[in-house]
Amino acid sequence: MSANATPSDDLGGWPTGRLLSMAARLVEGAWAARLAEQGLTHAGLMALHELDNEGPLAVHDLAARCQVTPQTMTRTVDRLKRDSLVERQRAQHDRRTVEVSLTPGGRRAYLQAADMSAAEPELLGGVVDLPLLRANLMAIVEHLHHGSGRTLP
Repeated sequence: MSANATPSDDLGGWPTGRLLSMAARLVEGAWAARLAEQGLTHAGLMALHELDNEGPLAVHDLAARCQVTPQTMTRTVDRLKRDSLVERQRAQHDRRTVEVSLTPGGRRAYLQAADMSAAEPELLGGVVDLPLLRANLMAIVEHLHHGSGRTLP
């Protein structure tokens, strides 16, 4: 690509995987910027989502659901706890286990961030049929994920 060329000048020659990867990075960057405005990260949002859906979870279970290492989840939980979005407490069923749960502020932050889905058409600039794009992306994820033996977060 020449110094004056833009990425769109040669997009037609890119393989589909490269296009998909670039689109994912650009969308992820835009989402990360919007989450940062709320003091969240993508990892933090994933953790809040799981805690909202499943209730209190041990860090290793939360990490497994988010498909990250327990060490990574511990750092995420530490940040969320620092911001008063989660709390840790001993599990009632096993006092040796420490569980993480949402605080009322964490639930509000999660719901506010989840509402960002309404901004998807704006984020994508109306350049695609969003329901069709979602259906195609779900088909790709399910197809490629099917044989991996891992569960989706």
